[in-house]
Amino acid sequence: MSTTRLDIGGMTCTACATRVEKKLNKLEGVEATVNYATERATVRAEEDVDVQQLIDVVERTGYTARVRDPHGHGPDHGADHGGLHGVASMRRRLVVSAVLTVPVVLLSMVPALQIDYWQWICLALATPVVAWGAWPFHRSALLNARQGAATMDTLVSVGVSAAFLWSVWALVLGEAGHIGMTMRWTWLAQGAGSHEIYLEVAAAVTVFVLGGHYLEAAAKGRSSAALRALMELQPAVDVAVGEEFTVRPGERVATDGVVVAGESSVDEQMLTGESVPVDKTVGDEVTGATVNVSGRLVVRATAVGEDTRLAQMARLVEEAQEGKAEVQRLADRVSAWFVPGVMVLAVATFGAWLLLGGTLLQAFTASVAVLIIACPCALGLATPTALMVGTGRGAQLGILIKGPQVLESTRRIDTVVLDKTGTVTTGVMGVVDVAPADGVDPERLLRVAATLEDASEHPVGRAIAGQAEHGELVGFQNHAGQGVSGVVDGEPARAGRATWVTAPGPEVRGTSLEGRTSGGGEAGTVVAVEHGGTFLGTITVADTVKESSAAAIAELRSLGLEPVLLTGDNRAVAERVAAQVGIDRVEAEVTPDDKLRTIERLKAEGRVVAMIGDGVNDAAALAASDLGIAMGTGTDVAIAASDLTLVEGDLRKAPEAVRLARATLRTIRRNLFWAFAYNVAAIPLAMSGYLNPMVAGLAMAFSSVFVVGSSLRLRSTRLT
Repeated sequence: MSTTRLDIGGMTCTACATRVEKKLNKLEGVEATVNYATERATVRAEEDVDVQQLIDVVERTGYTARVRDPHGHGPDHGADHGGLHGVASMRRRLVVSAVLTVPVVLLSMVPALQIDYWQWICLALATPVVAWGAWPFHRSALLNARQGAATMDTLVSVGVSAAFLWSVWALVLGEAGHIGMTMRWTWLAQGAGSHEIYLEVAAAVTVFVLGGHYLEAAAKGRSSAALRALMELQPAVDVAVGEEFTVRPGERVATDGVVVAGESSVDEQMLTGESVPVDKTVGDEVTGATVNVSGRLVVRATAVGEDTRLAQMARLVEEAQEGKAEVQRLADRVSAWFVPGVMVLAVATFGAWLLLGGTLLQAFTASVAVLIIACPCALGLATPTALMVGTGRGAQLGILIKGPQVLESTRRIDTVVLDKTGTVTTGVMGVVDVAPADGVDPERLLRVAATLEDASEHPVGRAIAGQAEHGELVGFQNHAGQGVSGVVDGEPARAGRATWVTAPGPEVRGTSLEGRTSGGGEAGTVVAVEHGGTFLGTITVADTVKESSAAAIAELRSLGLEPVLLTGDNRAVAERVAAQVGIDRVEAEVTPDDKLRTIERLKAEGRVVAMIGDGVNDAAALAASDLGIAMGTGTDVAIAASDLTLVEGDLRKAPEAVRLARATLRTIRRNLFWAFAYNVAAIPLAMSGYLNPMVAGLAMAFSSVFVVGSSLRLRSTRLT
């Protein structure tokens, strides 16, 4: 079965994605899915398909399409993909339209500013706003009309056009174009006349809704950042399968392969999340983009390009993002009925006035009032204003919220999965236990070990090196996978794996090495030390728990969340950390794939899952969770794949983030409710002639002020 992926441009709502999907699925042997959030189509077929045919189908539907770069992941939403709906294009339209709209609103709403010909100045300023600024909405409305459908863009387009065309008619054929004209204010549509214009309504609605679409486009643009950041880890080296390449200390491994010469330690934290490098020697496998810590390696490439482990991780993140339930905004869900309903009501209003003996002017005025009063300005502001205030408050607190799609499930979250290293723990190795042999001074043990390890580049050695004053060291040697040796204060000394240190037979007294001979114990990594043929004891090095972790997890429990510890470390270490911070459930020794499967398994059990992590290995799990929370001290990939970011890496911010997300969601829902309630209450008044279009425009503006005021209340919401 072949798979083709397309980037789709020009979609403005989920209805657009559904429309493209239906058209593609009409092709014989094709199974297509289109994701609005990622602006991506995945087309599967039993046989190879003509890619140009797929593109033609999408373009005939009214959108743009291009084949995805197999070495890139996802469209660049920051560019003008689709020509109209990219972030850069939307920003230009918003800025230019806003600059032109401000004087139109001031001239129209402040009588003292209404100089001679002010109305014609407004027409000159409002025309590019309505024609060019609102063109994405007009275009979307036309495309939807061709398909027999209507969305909120349809209502925006019709409302803006009606207000503008009424104004042009009043200026050219009515009384509004006369020198010295001022508008008389009247509540009733019966009192409306041909001297009234509504250019400020047409321009302001365009700016308000453009602002909402711009925020949405900017949020979607970040969805592909995780994939770009992940692929940027791969070194730019041209290597073919079977070729050999050299990896020097400090360099990234060019691609997946097997070691054919040399010994070293490799930092695989991007895969395992664990800070302790893994020893590699001839015959061991290495993964592309991991970092060679110490020795020189010669590696034979076994996989390149999309076959590498890094590319597989990128696909995991991509698939997790595409399968994530996106926010279904209430405005979009209702638009299928609301928009056509408003159109029918406007036409019915026009006809009813004529049938009941009203004049043509009264009928037209009342129907225009219906369109304007129903125009979804407040609906367009309901989500972005709450999001702006909520994200601003979060930024003050060190919490970054990416977009409205992160909020929907926070109210129902019942499980929080925490990565261990860098999230619950510091991610930095430290000495946690010193066990001298019988009769050995602990200071001597630490002095010899610190002297030896001071010359080592290994993180375990660096942790020990600062524990004591150093003696005199000569003849230092690094024995990859075993330890280090040298002459300390005139006598030979070694520090490393117990099996290696004790192999020649130094006398071992008073310290049990049972369970520690592999170099890893229940508490962490165990380093044995001998000096002058005498065994001095052991030093245990481990990742240390953050001081704030226990308190943070207690707060998460108070929010009704069950904590789960998820780590690639061994079970004994994981359970020790879990016990320290108050976590009962532990999932240990898991790979990045296992982390993703754990999240999926918990969701399959009916749980709503939040994931907190900081590493590349957490990216897919963060993306697949209902709420992904990244530590700001972690990797760019994890941050990009998450929904919330804790800037300072303080786990205590996690419960605050959940409270803030829930408060923001409550505000959005309240805003949407009142925005719709306003329409439901106001439309009958407009139909019956009790609101002329100008008053309708003011009422619409008031509804927007109400929504903004509701959103501003988030600034005083208590999160502790």
